[in-house]
Amino acid sequence: SADAVAVAGDYAYVADEEAGLRVISVADPAHPSEVGYCVTPDYACDVAVAGNHAYVADGSAGLRVISVADPAHPSEVGYCDTPGSADAVAVAGDYAYLADGRAGLRVISVADPAHPSEVGHCDTPGAWSVAVAGDYAYVADYYAGLRVISVSDPAHPSEVGHYDTPGQAYDVAVAGDYAYVADENAGLRVISVADPTHPREVGYFATPDEVRGVAVAGNYAYVASYAAGLRVIEFYGGGVEESFKPQAPSRKLEPTVVRGVLFLAGASSHKPQAASLLDASGRAVLELHPGANDVRALAPGVYFAREPQTQAVTKVVVTR
Repeated sequence: SADAVAVAGDYAYVADEEAGLRVISVADPAHPSEVGYCVTPDYACDVAVAGNHAYVADGSAGLRVISVADPAHPSEVGYCDTPGSADAVAVAGDYAYLADGRAGLRVISVADPAHPSEVGHCDTPGAWSVAVAGDYAYVADYYAGLRVISVSDPAHPSEVGHYDTPGQAYDVAVAGDYAYVADENAGLRVISVADPTHPREVGYFATPDEVRGVAVAGNYAYVASYAAGLRVIEFYGGGVEESFKPQAPSRKLEPTVVRGVLFLAGASSHKPQAASLLDASGRAVLELHPGANDVRALAPGVYFAREPQTQAVTKVVVTR
C-alpha cells in the first residue's frame, strides 16, 4: 500500500508500508519501472530524500536511514528508534524532523547517517505530518490543528504558535508566508504564517470528500481527496475581513470613513503601540500611531486596521 512518495533526479522513492522502500526509475515517465527495494522492519509511512540517503518514517520502528547511492541496491545504514509511531518525516540540513504521533515532534541529527541520534523534541497532542521552512517546523497535529514550532535551536524546539483547524489536520505544505493544511473533513485550509506566533486562516476550499495530502507549486495547491481523486485549487492570495464578533480593541478608530487623516486614539490600559493598516489582500500598507495619521498617499478604497494586542480588525474606508 503506497503511502507516500519523494522524487529526486531520475528516481521516485515510494514508502510502501509493509513492503518497505521501493525505488522506481522515472527516467522515462511513460514507463516507470522498479529498480530496487529495501524492506523495513515495520510500516514505511513516509519518505524524504537528501543526497545519497532516503529517510523513512517507519511506524513503530522509528526513523530508518537507507543509502540510495546505488538505486538498484538500496540498503539500510542506520536507524533511530523513537518513542511514538513515526508517521512522517522532513529533512533540512543535518536534521530529520519526525512527526511521531503522540510523542510529538522529534528532531534527529543525521550529520552522520550511519548513527542518527535524537537531539531534541517538542511534545504535541498527535503529530501526523511535518513540513520545515526556515527556522520553523509546521506540524499537522490531527485534532490539535496546525502547530508552529521554532527549530532555530534543534536541541530545544519549542512551540511558538498554533491554529486550531475545524477538521483533522492530516497533512501540511508550506510555501512563502502560507501553510496549506489538508484538514480531512474540512477541506483545504490556507493559513498565514507571516507571523509564526500568530498563524491565522485566510482562506479555505471545501472538497467533495476527505483530504489526505497536499502539495503546493506556484499559485496552485494539489490536494489528494480520499474518494474524489486529485483536486487542483488556485490560491489568489490572503485576504482580511472584519470578524463577525471582533474582540474589543484597546483603542478606538474614529471616524472609520476618512479623507486625509485617520485618527487613532491611544490605548486605554497599555503602553501605546502602533497598529497596522492592511489592504484587502492582508498586506500592511501603513503603520498607525496614536493620534493623527496622514493617509492622503493611499488610493481610495477599503482598508483594515489590526489592533496588535487583541488582533481585533476594524474596516476603514478611505475616500478623496
